[in-house]
Amino acid sequence: MVFRSFMDVALREAEAAGARGEVPVGAVVVNAAGEVVAQAGNRTRELNDPTAHAEVLAIRAACAALGSERLIGHDLYVTLEPCAMCAAAIAASRVARLYYGAGDPKSGGVAQGARVFAHAQCHHAPEVYDGIDAAASEAMLKAFFAGKRGG
Repeated sequence: MVFRSFMDVALREAEAAGARGEVPVGAVVVNAAGEVVAQAGNRTRELNDPTAHAEVLAIRAACAALGSERLIGHDLYVTLEPCAMCAAAIAASRVARLYYGAGDPKSGGVAQGARVFAHAQCHHAPEVYDGIDAAASEAMLKAFFAGKRGG
């Protein structure tokens, strides 16, 4: 099977989130057949919900669509390194592979910070692939925050 990245879908979700005034992060869940099961962008401000990160929303939607709390054999693409909360949700949902774009030195929970998957208490760690379309993710985030700072 030839690898096909779905980061373009996640980037579109991130762009839509930014247009709504949310931090531009997008996520997409893909099944083993290479079909998009769910996709989402950040909605924390819109929903007044600090847990409404793109990854959590996409995982919730995929689980609802499947009628299961587990996403065994599924991949998650996200434009930014997941925070500790999202990494815990990824582990709990048993996502098989995590692909993310930009690293997050401030709030990352995978390769930086909490490193959730490295803990003995983490019952499932997905395969992790970073740097997927990182430049596009980083540029979108930098532009968003530059706009917030006025330049």
